[in-house]
Amino acid sequence: MIKKITSSHWGTGVAEVENGQLVGVKAHPLDPDPSRINENYLDSIDGPARILRPAVRKGYLESGPVRGGNKRGKEAFVEVSWETAIELAARALDSTRKNHGNESIFGGSYGWGSAGRFHHAQSQLKRFLNCAGGFVRSEGNYSFNAAIVLMPYIIGEFSTMTKNSTRLSTIAKHGDLVVMFGGMPLKSAQIGPGGIARHRLKDELIACRRAGVQFVNFSPLKNDAPKEVEAEWLAPIPGSDTAIILGLSHTLLVNNLYDQCFIDRYTVGFDKVKAYLLGLEDGTPKSAEWACRQSNIPAEKIRKLAKKMASSRTFITTAAGVQRGEHGEQPLWATVTLASMLGQIGLPGGGFGIAYASDGSIGLMDRPIQWPSFPQERNAVDSFIPVATIADMLLHPGEKYDYNGNKLTFPDIRLIWWAGGNPFHHHQDINRLIKAFQQPETIIVNEINWTATARHADIVFPVTTTLERTDIGGGQRDNALIPMPKIIDPIGQARDEYDIFTSIAKYLGFEREFTQGKSSHEWLQEMWSNICQSACKDNVKLPDLSEFLEGDVIEFTDPAPDSILFSSFRQDPERHQLMTPSGKIELYCEKIASFEYKDCPGQATWIPPTEWLNSNLAETYPFHLISGQPKARLHSQLDSGAYSQSQKIQGREPILIHPDNAAGLNVKDGDIVTVFNARGSCLAGVVVTDGIRLNTVYLCTGAWYDPADPMQESTLDKHGNPNMLTHDRRTSRLSQSTAAHSALVNIKKYIGDLPPITAYQPPLQGHLEKPRRPAVPLSKIDNV
Repeated sequence: MIKKITSSHWGTGVAEVENGQLVGVKAHPLDPDPSRINENYLDSIDGPARILRPAVRKGYLESGPVRGGNKRGKEAFVEVSWETAIELAARALDSTRKNHGNESIFGGSYGWGSAGRFHHAQSQLKRFLNCAGGFVRSEGNYSFNAAIVLMPYIIGEFSTMTKNSTRLSTIAKHGDLVVMFGGMPLKSAQIGPGGIARHRLKDELIACRRAGVQFVNFSPLKNDAPKEVEAEWLAPIPGSDTAIILGLSHTLLVNNLYDQCFIDRYTVGFDKVKAYLLGLEDGTPKSAEWACRQSNIPAEKIRKLAKKMASSRTFITTAAGVQRGEHGEQPLWATVTLASMLGQIGLPGGGFGIAYASDGSIGLMDRPIQWPSFPQERNAVDSFIPVATIADMLLHPGEKYDYNGNKLTFPDIRLIWWAGGNPFHHHQDINRLIKAFQQPETIIVNEINWTATARHADIVFPVTTTLERTDIGGGQRDNALIPMPKIIDPIGQARDEYDIFTSIAKYLGFEREFTQGKSSHEWLQEMWSNICQSACKDNVKLPDLSEFLEGDVIEFTDPAPDSILFSSFRQDPERHQLMTPSGKIELYCEKIASFEYKDCPGQATWIPPTEWLNSNLAETYPFHLISGQPKARLHSQLDSGAYSQSQKIQGREPILIHPDNAAGLNVKDGDIVTVFNARGSCLAGVVVTDGIRLNTVYLCTGAWYDPADPMQESTLDKHGNPNMLTHDRRTSRLSQSTAAHSALVNIKKYIGDLPPITAYQPPLQGHLEKPRRPAVPLSKIDNV
């Protein structure tokens, strides 16, 4: 048996191959808390859902591009030759740019396409489209977009904050108390953009607890804090975090427990905050009693915690999921306000952090040098959309909207090319998205498996997985380089995206611009040479590329093991000014106030969500739905794999329900329920647990959309995709971020025969038997 190191977003693996066949992928033996997602590889890479040949939707093959009124998601696909697929895609791209301009082309590549530095789907697609004259792009992300847009106004660039985040190791040495809004769930921290060598969060949190640090977890889910930290669990009404933080701030204010010296030297706008907390304008003091009415957390608990925070070295964390609700900017701003009032920002063990545990590196590690990437070249098209507005763009071309202080206009998109992402996983309100996906003339998708996105395309290209090509692994915030040698030959007729784009570029006459005359191997060699040069500056000598690919993980020294966020600013705020309008922390921001957005005023403000348990809508839909990251896969990736399937209940995604609610619904563990609201419905398998708040349910994201009747509008999803239920409203006009966690649903027990799961069956018309290995040569471009 041959064993080789490989990399993925969920950790370093050891691939095992026997007689040219993949036997399995195991976690690296040095990983202290390995992920089991590796167990999904076999069934996902060579299972029934694998796309084996180029395929074209039947109606598109017969009639060509159509503007609106398409039958995407309803028609079968016809497998075609590579030559036919390349010609169809090239002609569609060429006619679109000639007839409507490159402003009518959208490059969709949002997601975790590949852990490799070269075969990175987003870089490959964007370079290709830029060489073709440009495209409309998306800006921001679904994970923490509110933070990306808001934080530069009030305290600084979010990317700088994550890079320089306070290490948990310093909290273990100097901290007394960690107050978490949304917890630090280990299942989210098992992943890392670009890859992760070791999973450190669990051990670091245990070290904090052993050092005497106490934890408080405000979350509807008890296990959002690892059991090892013995956190006090306070389960608020979902969406009320801002109110709780304001209640804590009010308690500090009226008891004179806040740090006026810190406020005076390091912040601006506190007078406005003080007036708001006291209710001088609206007549409503944001007291602990007021916060209790919003959150259902006892007022005495809030007062007692505020006093404890003021007398302790306190670190506040607000999870990325907290800002993925209506008015998601507000809990972030309130967190900064509370931390400023405590006056511990920049001190060892104190201050705050955003999005801890949203990946496996924040607050734990950083890379000492910049890893190289496949250059995307310049985009000649200036138009962009906020990432969560794709359905709005397709349904309302030419419509004006507000974003980050600007008036923008949605472009008129005729062609979409999607690579490295699955919008039917990450976008809300699937029924609305389906309508939006009928509008363009052509949709081209590069994919590994027959996901819902591939099923709603016109042309589908089968692409290789990370195990079927050679690459260099290096995480965005990780300190290791991980070899990614080719493990097995490509399944079916799958090709590397570089080869696919090269063939189309050749057809359209810009092959040289795209490839620069280099093969995949030559690009990789150049990238490795750049890494070696950077490493030399850090006094690290690296082996040559071939030796690296046959070797083990190479770890670098953490460049800032004692990092404390904003420590330099605290030491000298004049010399180390923040990149905000004032150079200080903006507790009230004149710039944001000037936008006159009622849904995002000039300071941290409580704005009740449209959908939450204190609204009238709860009479019809009495359960608050939380949809978070699963532990058995990365979002929707590898859902067809064995580990992901082992977590299903009668083939459906599990839904967590409180025992009292389960009794009221007359359901028990293992039953199937229909979860529904006005937007859609899905089936899910019941898990009864007292680890979830009453009247709150939890349904993980990532179950592949599986309609009961694809020909019918608003049909039942058989599989448990929560985006059948989430709304497609934004957090605010400031950031236009997703607000998926603000959704109410109802539930009823499912009676009758269960419909079969068909999400993994190819939607093909008269397809051939599956070949185990390539049936045709790949491209003429050299492969590694």
